[in-house]
Amino acid sequence: LSENKSHENVTFRDIQQALYELANHVVKGNLKHDQASNVLSDVIEFRDDMSSILADVFCILDIETSCLEEKSKRDHFTQLVLACLYLVSDTVLKERLDPETLESLGLIKQSQQFNQKSVKIKTKLFYKQQKFNLLREENEGYAKLIAELGQDLSGNITSDLILENIKSLIGCFNLDPNRVLDIILEVYECRPEYDEFFVPLIESYMYMCEPQTLCHILGFKFKFYQEPNGETPSSLYRVAAVLLQHNLIDLEDLYVHLLPVDNAILEEHKREIVEAKQIVRKLTMVVLSSEKTEEKEKEKDKEEEKTEKPPDNQKLGLLEALLKVGDWQHAQSIMDQMPPFYATSHKPIAIALCQLVHVTIEPLYRRVGVPKGAKGSPISNLQNKRAPKQAESFEDLRKEVFNMLCYLGPHLSHDPILFAKVVRLGKAFMKEVGKREHLILFSCLLNITDQVLLPSLTLMDCNACMSEELWGMFKTFPYQYRYRLYGQWKNETYNSHPLLVKVKAQTIDRAKYIMKRLTKENVKPSGRQIGKLSHSNPTILFDYILSQIQKYDNLITPVVDSLKYLTSLNYDVLAYCIIEALANPEKERMKHDDTTISSWLQSLASFCGAVFRKYPIELAGLLQYVANQLKAGKSFDLLILKEVVQKMAGIEITEEMTMEQLEAMTGGEQLKAEGGYFGQIRNTKKSSQRLKDALLDHDLALPLCLLMAQQRNGVIFQEGGEKHLKLVGKLYDQCHDTLVQFGGFLASNLSTEDYIKRVPSIDVLCNEFHTPHDAAFFLSRPMYAHHISSKYDELKKAEKGNKQQHKVHKYITSCEVVMAPVHDAVISLHLPKVWDDISPQFYATFWSLTMYDLAVPHNSYDREVNKLKVQMKAIDDNQEMPPNKKKKEKERCTALQDKLLEEEKKQLEHVQRVLQRLKLEKDNWLLAKSTKNETITKFLQLCIFPRCIFSAIDAVYCAHFVELVHQQKTPNFSTLLCYDRVFSDIIYTVASCTENEASRYGRFLCCMLETVTRWHSDRNIYEKECGNYPGFLTILRATGFDGGNKADQLDYENFRHVVHKWHYKLTKASVHCLETGEYTHIRNILIVLTKILPWYPKVLNLGQALERRVHKICQEEKEKRPDLYALAMGYSGQLKSRKPYMVPENEFHHKDPPARNAVAATVQNGPGGAGLPASLTINAAKLEESTAEETDKLKEKTQGAVKVINKAANATPKVTTSNGNSASNRKKEKTPAAIPEAKALGKDGKDKPKEERANKDDKSRETKEKTPKSDKEKEKAKKEEKTPKDEKSKTVVTNAESKFAAEKEREKEPSRERDVAKDMKSKENIKGGEKLSVAGSLKSPVPRSETSESEREQKRRKVDTHSSPSHSSTVKVSIHYINHTTPALSKSKEREVDKKDLDKSRERSREREKKDEKDRKDRKRVCDIFMK
Repeated sequence: LSENKSHENVTFRDIQQALYELANHVVKGNLKHDQASNVLSDVIEFRDDMSSILADVFCILDIETSCLEEKSKRDHFTQLVLACLYLVSDTVLKERLDPETLESLGLIKQSQQFNQKSVKIKTKLFYKQQKFNLLREENEGYAKLIAELGQDLSGNITSDLILENIKSLIGCFNLDPNRVLDIILEVYECRPEYDEFFVPLIESYMYMCEPQTLCHILGFKFKFYQEPNGETPSSLYRVAAVLLQHNLIDLEDLYVHLLPVDNAILEEHKREIVEAKQIVRKLTMVVLSSEKTEEKEKEKDKEEEKTEKPPDNQKLGLLEALLKVGDWQHAQSIMDQMPPFYATSHKPIAIALCQLVHVTIEPLYRRVGVPKGAKGSPISNLQNKRAPKQAESFEDLRKEVFNMLCYLGPHLSHDPILFAKVVRLGKAFMKEVGKREHLILFSCLLNITDQVLLPSLTLMDCNACMSEELWGMFKTFPYQYRYRLYGQWKNETYNSHPLLVKVKAQTIDRAKYIMKRLTKENVKPSGRQIGKLSHSNPTILFDYILSQIQKYDNLITPVVDSLKYLTSLNYDVLAYCIIEALANPEKERMKHDDTTISSWLQSLASFCGAVFRKYPIELAGLLQYVANQLKAGKSFDLLILKEVVQKMAGIEITEEMTMEQLEAMTGGEQLKAEGGYFGQIRNTKKSSQRLKDALLDHDLALPLCLLMAQQRNGVIFQEGGEKHLKLVGKLYDQCHDTLVQFGGFLASNLSTEDYIKRVPSIDVLCNEFHTPHDAAFFLSRPMYAHHISSKYDELKKAEKGNKQQHKVHKYITSCEVVMAPVHDAVISLHLPKVWDDISPQFYATFWSLTMYDLAVPHNSYDREVNKLKVQMKAIDDNQEMPPNKKKKEKERCTALQDKLLEEEKKQLEHVQRVLQRLKLEKDNWLLAKSTKNETITKFLQLCIFPRCIFSAIDAVYCAHFVELVHQQKTPNFSTLLCYDRVFSDIIYTVASCTENEASRYGRFLCCMLETVTRWHSDRNIYEKECGNYPGFLTILRATGFDGGNKADQLDYENFRHVVHKWHYKLTKASVHCLETGEYTHIRNILIVLTKILPWYPKVLNLGQALERRVHKICQEEKEKRPDLYALAMGYSGQLKSRKPYMVPENEFHHKDPPARNAVAATVQNGPGGAGLPASLTINAAKLEESTAEETDKLKEKTQGAVKVINKAANATPKVTTSNGNSASNRKKEKTPAAIPEAKALGKDGKDKPKEERANKDDKSRETKEKTPKSDKEKEKAKKEEKTPKDEKSKTVVTNAESKFAAEKEREKEPSRERDVAKDMKSKENIKGGEKLSVAGSLKSPVPRSETSESEREQKRRKVDTHSSPSHSSTVKVSIHYINHTTPALSKSKEREVDKKDLDKSRERSREREKKDEKDRKDRKRVCDIFMK
């Protein structure tokens, strides 16, 4: 130790160890106690505490030696201590050593006495009360203490000064420090305004106490108020809150002293949820009247039980106090211990939290949220430095405010002012910052809207102002976000809190009450009730209303009218609810029969149209929904788009339009609005503008069009796989109609720039977007019209000239500039060979024009103007109408009248310009590089048929266009051939139509028949409109055709025969369709027949045949297919009403006397002739008298004769006439045919045998029968006899004339009449004085060898002799005369005569082949000329 002393590194432990070892040596006897004491006296100076260390060593050795049995060691220890008494004081040794050791050392007298004295001192020190706890025990001291704490603290008195005084009082009067602390808290409760004094005082005082003391005292105070009827004072809560805020106590320590426990709170929350669900169940249950009284009594009892005051919830009281003092951290901790929104469901807490939010957002709200012109009432800041920092920017909101609002949840409803402030801040955020820059903040705002704002609106009592405020923010969100919020609100929010569950049930209950009483008469009061209910709970209300509309469609009108009291937010929610109802996956879109669209969908669609038109609801979501459904290949929801466009834009699509309406639809926009629709569409300007804006803003105009155009085929090939054919047809029609309607809306509402900017060129539409050609042109057509119009206006402005010719020239120039790129573009739409027959210019012209361009509906304009005049007269005559109103109405009518007249004038000028343009273009339209027949085929296939079923106006347009092409005397266009191809066989066309297409096709046929009937009705009209036109040319000369030569034209009488043939063909096709039994065939033909009823049937026997078949349908379908039965009955009734207007066959077309035979003629059309049977005068009554036995026997011979005739016909392309012998044969060659390709055919099977039995040598009679009936015809025949050379150059082809008779008879009497026809066919061809004729193929696109042509023709003719339903490729003209007086031959005689005649026929055919071989080259040359 001496050595280490200088180094100053001797430790306390080293000293202890050294001293212990030294003393231990003495105890063991190794060292004398004197030596040890000397050493110890030397080292005692090393440290000040050496004596204390030595005493500790003696204490340890005392314990050790007292336990030893060896007495010597104990003695050695005693001697050592005695020797060192001068080193350690007696006092220290008395503290450390055992009393017995002290006695042995002589430091105390007796150890027992010493122990007793020690216990007394300890008792006095620790257990005897020396301070006063009760006020009465030391009233002076406590009185002075209270006086100190209660004095005026406004002066220079500080907490430190008071604390010193308190200490003095405690010391002077022996006051209990804990009770002093309690009194300080009591006084602080009474003087809450002196936080700055008491908090430092308590904080300083706590240094004299244990840390837990303050918490225990507060806990004891709270415990006192936990009695059953105890009520904890708010002052205590506040004191505790302030102490917590200043961290003088820990929340965890205080929380355990508060009641109720957390488990009890959780149980109460669960109980509330159960009660809410029970309330919901009661409201939804159907309670009988007898049970209602019992239920009410039970509810009263329960309410009485609940009136008992619940125990005080100290945790909520403390939470409220914390919120009031601004201690958000501790408040948040308490709320986290409880179920969600449990704390804020108590109004005081919700209000306290709202107030804290008020304070926190105040600076930011004053800067950005206060509306212009509003002052507001500023909120004072909390006088508390520890309160949450106030928000100065939007970023600050995220730190505290959004969190506070999330804890507040739906209970923000207690403070509408704060609600409005938060909404305005959200609005300002969207306006200033936007979502792009601060995605996190934007998502927080959406979250607050979802969890706080919308649920709070639910709990507000019909606060329309809050709803409008919220819409101010919502309208800045894209509709996708809004709809997401509405979906959460409707489907999830109401289940998150018991209170919301109750509100939902009450809303539904109230909605039921209102809807049960809603009628047209009480719309206003019911509307007000709906409005009040909708301000708070629109999603629940509208969901119920829509469910009722889906069940009862008669509610639509009153509901729409009653929605006038909604707010903007409610309208937007309504749009979402409608879309959600439409997209409901649990609803079937088809009825159970799978053939019609469900009524709920139809009702919703109708409601959509009405409500979107009447109220300013955003359409983007609904339109996008329809587009998405189309993308997914679902077309049911197009019904919605159709209704919306119809109601909002006033554009109706219906197949039930009258011809007057249809005529009005061909005029200008004003005429369409006045006369084109069923209802007067007014006030659609605003609604159509809204629809247009929605489409353009969201770029949905073109996509919807393209999707609809593509979906038409998708309906059939993708959707329609498992669906009923009837439903597929309806969906196709709906898709097509909506496309037409929507396209019409775009064309009439979009500006030129908007339209051109959005619609691509025709080749892009077809080739890239795969849009069908008809739809592509439908979309492009307005663009062409806009283009031409704008170009025309430019040219007019550039060169000011008012002359009509100048205007026309400028218009034609405009058309050329605009349409030239279109002509180039359309070439890619079809194969190159298509353009061999029709030019791209013709194709583009046809598809780009509309009915508006072709004709002015003067009648419609006059009709509407007259209506207005009548209306004005009625206004003048009306004495009850006020003068002001009368004046306004008259002004309106006058303005409308002027508009119509101006529009008519404008259209008239336009049509004249278009016709001038067409007149110049027509020579380049039809190239006819193959044949006229092929040209007509392509014209019908690529132009007429696709467009005539596109819309009703297009159907009318197609008919007018055909007539226009004829009137323009277009080269290479055969009007006869075109009309014949349209009327000849309509079976396939009708069978492939949908219901609406059949209606349009019927309109097309009706217009075509109207034209034909007009020509048929009067010779003068026919001569004027057809007599000198190339379309009715029947013969082509080698040098070309001469339209002025009457010999080349179809004369009036023969045209009447042709028209009769067309009527018969229509009858044949109609009867065929009616007898198929197929639903589509029957429905479509009945629709077509209904449409063409004004012009067909005109012939009595054809009408009777139809009537019988329709009557049969009525009987068969009455029980099986009611819709067909209804159609058939409707047509049957209309047909009967038309009977007085029908005429006998001989009045419809001219019939010669019975003893005469016809002079047959043929028409040649290029390499193949088109036979045009002009007369079909087979007497139906006579046919039915023929027996089935006769027809059976004649069947084989007929077929044989037909084969021979066909063979001869194909072998001999040149026209020859055979009259039974060579002389008459030659004579007939010189006698020209009245018209080309004619055939003579007996009408009645009974007439034939007698003619054959007559004397064959009576040639004069035969000749007489063959001569024309009229003098004009005789003169014509004489003239033509003189020019046999010219006759040779004519190419006239005669068809097997029995063909058409057989078809007609087969149709009239399917089994019996067919055989009679064949019998007649064989006899007519064999009989002397009759002609055989040949017809070449019309279908051959290029000249081919005669042999191959004949073979093809032979095959075709064989097919043609049977009534296969197809478009006839030949046009046939034949004139038939019947001898009604000849008696029938016996059957054996008939067979003999038939056999002989058949042999003669074969011989004549072979002779003709050889004889006419020379003339083939001439005929071929003419054909080549025609082909070119």
